[in-house]
Formats: sequence, C-alpha cells, structure tokens
Amino acid sequence: MYGFDYYIFMLPAMILAGLATLFTKTTFSRYANYQSVSGLTGSEAARKLFNYKGIHDVRIEEVSGFLSDHYDPASRTLRLSPDVYNSNSLSAIGVACHEAGHAIQHATGYIPLILRSALVPAVQIGTIAPYILFGLGVLMNNFGLIKLGALLFSLVVVFSLVTLPVEWNASSRAKTLMVAAGIVSPNEEIMAGKVLNAAFMTYIAAAFTSLLSFLYFLMRTGIIGRRDD
Repeated sequence: MYGFDYYIFMLPAMILAGLATLFTKTTFSRYANYQSVSGLTGSEAARKLFNYKGIHDVRIEEVSGFLSDHYDPASRTLRLSPDVYNSNSLSAIGVACHEAGHAIQHATGYIPLILRSALVPAVQIGTIAPYILFGLGVLMNNFGLIKLGALLFSLVVVFSLVTLPVEWNASSRAKTLMVAAGIVSPNEEIMAGKVLNAAFMTYIAAAFTSLLSFLYFLMRTGIIGRRDD
C-alpha cells in the first residue's frame, strides 16, 4: 500500500514527534530534581485538588510505565505512573494536576472531553480498518472501499484535533488550581507549568502526524488529484 515515499512524505512529522518527545522527557527530568515546598506527592496533590473542587468520587491508582498517566472517565479513575504517584517533585505535581484537570473537565461536563470520549470506539476501529479498506480498494479497484477507509481515517484526525483543546484546557486548569489550592507557590507553578507546556507539544505533533498521514492516503489512493478519463 505504501513504500519509501510514505516515509519521505512523513519525515517532517517524524522529526517533530521525535523532538516533542525528547523535549518532554528532558523537561520532566529537569524539574524532577525540584521538590515542592509543600512536600506533597503527585497522588496527594491530585487528591488535594479534588478536595478543593469538591470531587470525592474519583479513585487514584498507581500504574506501571513512564509517563503513562491518564484519567479514565469510564471508571472515574486517575492512574498515575510511579514517577508521578510517589514523587514530590514539581514535575510529578504538574503531571498529576494536569490529569486531575481531566477529571474536573468530566465533572463539569466539558464539551470537548465529552466529544473526545464519544470518538474513542470509532477511533479504535479507525486505526486499523482504514489500512485494510485502502488495500482492498486498490487491489479490487473499488473506489467505494477507498472512500470508506478515508472516512474512518478522518475520525482519527478529528480525534487528534479535538484532543488539543482538551489537553490545553486541562493544563490551564491545573496551573490555576494548583496555586489556588495551596499545592504549589506561584514561582513553583511556573516551573511545573513548563513540564505541561512541553507535554502539549507531543499532542501537536500527534495531530500533525495524523493530518499528514490522512493527506498522504488521500493522494496515494487518488481521492485528491484523481482524474477520471
């Protein structure tokens, strides 16, 4: 379905994704060396933030992996990696409060989060099915299958774009509330916020990658630039 030309076409996205990941890891590692004055760990900071907002029905669990932190709206569970759950660094607090921000979005009915959650089942299908449909469409010379694959792939693009305001808003909430709740000082928030800003770059890279991939397959299958002789 695609060959070396795909990797050439996607090279800008690969470079951006690599730089964003490197920037996130180095920024997290840098501020992991700064301990918060409050002495709160990431899990304690998240719980304090929930208490401050009057949210008492979200569980906080430790999960394996590096920066595998996430909020699960289905089970109302905040899962934090060991480097965040047990650490009292500004990096850990920043990440924990960011993920707690998603739980706050959920509790307040933040529309982009609701939309992103609704797209999850379709996206799970859309990450595999389009490639199958594209391949079958090309082999069978069936433009209908190609269009269906493009439609499914477009859901992945929409998901990545909707993710941007969701993640930005969660970070914005975290930066404001971690100071208001007495978790960090204003000066500490600036440092913790740099970790969140770096992490946001990975979502920009992901959105750019999905858009570029979508464009490639539209061109490769003839949906864009197709001539009917």
